[in-house]
Amino acid sequence: MLRRLVVTALATTATAALAAAPTALAAPLPLPSLPLLDGGGGGNRDHLTVTVEHNGETDGTYELECHPAGGNHPQILQACDRLDKLTTWGKDPFAPVSSRATCTMVYGGDSTARVTGTWAGRPVDATYNRHNGCEMARWDAFVPVLPGAR
Repeated sequence: MLRRLVVTALATTATAALAAAPTALAAPLPLPSLPLLDGGGGGNRDHLTVTVEHNGETDGTYELECHPAGGNHPQILQACDRLDKLTTWGKDPFAPVSSRATCTMVYGGDSTARVTGTWAGRPVDATYNRHNGCEMARWDAFVPVLPGAR
């Protein structure tokens, strides 16, 4: 009997609260527009522009799309696979060499590259060169996204 009284009292209180609520709150709220996750025009596609200079025959600007793969990059599938392997939670695969790194003073040439666009839902604007051992290792880790050294 006590249980029935408590349930009835709660139901009466809830009904009264709903009746007192403004009618604007009773109407359904519009849902925010969300990008499609399948790359079907929702803007969430992984798209990078890779510009290479001073690297001989591989100089130029290449478009690379992943998920789904596309663009004019010379090694689309291999580049997308490499980026997927470099992408881990909590780590920026495009991060520059740490200012605290101790790098060998080995000069790897004048090659430069810039990668811009979107990867894993985040903006990318990274530059690469081969001016010391750390920068050379960073570049080499990105082959075939970046071309091999000339």
